[in-house]
Amino acid sequence: MASRVYADYNATAPLREMAVTAMTEAMRAVGNPSSVHGPGRAARALIEKARAQVGALIGAPSQTIVFTSGGTEASALALKGSGRRRIVTSAIEHEAVLAAVPDAIRIPVDAEGVLDLGALRSALAEGGADTLVSVQWANNETGVLQPIEDVVAVAKEHGALVHSDAVQAAGKVPVDVISAGLDLLSLSAHKIGGPAGVGALFVREGLDLSAQQTGGGQEKGRRSGTENKIGIVGFGAAAAQAMAEMDDWDRVRDLRDRFEVAVREAGPGARIFSADAPRLPNTSCVSLTGTRGETQVISLDLAGVAVSSGSACSSGKVRRSHVLDAMDPGTSDAETAIRVSLGWDSTDDDIDRLVAAWRGLYNRAGAETQRSA
Repeated sequence: MASRVYADYNATAPLREMAVTAMTEAMRAVGNPSSVHGPGRAARALIEKARAQVGALIGAPSQTIVFTSGGTEASALALKGSGRRRIVTSAIEHEAVLAAVPDAIRIPVDAEGVLDLGALRSALAEGGADTLVSVQWANNETGVLQPIEDVVAVAKEHGALVHSDAVQAAGKVPVDVISAGLDLLSLSAHKIGGPAGVGALFVREGLDLSAQQTGGGQEKGRRSGTENKIGIVGFGAAAAQAMAEMDDWDRVRDLRDRFEVAVREAGPGARIFSADAPRLPNTSCVSLTGTRGETQVISLDLAGVAVSSGSACSSGKVRRSHVLDAMDPGTSDAETAIRVSLGWDSTDDDIDRLVAAWRGLYNRAGAETQRSA
């Protein structure tokens, strides 16, 4: 059988070659980065190089980057350490945000999945100065890009802080935290070709942030625990390679569009979510009426194509997509959607095979519908 088609980059991406090389070298280097002797200083230098590389990916000074165990911890640190009592977020945030602040005020989105700025303004009219607004840069299921600069403008009118989960956006679209005016921003290494188990939080200079993990005072007291030197080095290398290869996403967008053309040409019964909204260049969320998402995932997997049903960051749980429900309340499509997410290793041949497998799935679904009619 030919090699598999991997179309689940939003769940996790393959390790980039620069990350593999950098991590291999870091494995051979002995030294605790908090030690003052030579090996310790050498380990510290590796981490500081990576800090600068990660910062450069989002236009941030290196001293504003705090390393964490992943995007989930980064967002939790922002939400719980900001000191703001009210949290306002969108109805389509990643579970990492929603679970961290279950009592957050959730702002609705429109049918394309774009935040309702009017509703945000109304929510902030009631105690905005003691509020943190948390809105993802890009949605993990649909790829929709939120109007972050507009969100920041509305929030600042009311004195609120703003955090953005940019786990899916960084490395795929330009992200500049300074020009956007953000106070906090979360990142994850394994979404951009680094290793799993390491992330980062951008913290605007001058912003107080209370540590949620205390101990030895690493990361300038914001996140204690001996730094994951090998993972951090891989994160930095992946960030540098992602930044150098940003232009390649135009090619990936063309591949994604080829797949979506095939979906539209297949006939009724298929739906592409957020097709008319600004999106990540690699992401398609497609519903096939009458065929549950997990059934489609299994069928495509048997055909050698790896995709996800909704978010693949929930320990294998299968449930209705809260993202699609928020966009189209009560829709049955929330149970019949899959996510196709491409990446830098995706090829024309991958799309040919993806399209062939999906068309086969579509035709079988149509045949089943006719038999049951």
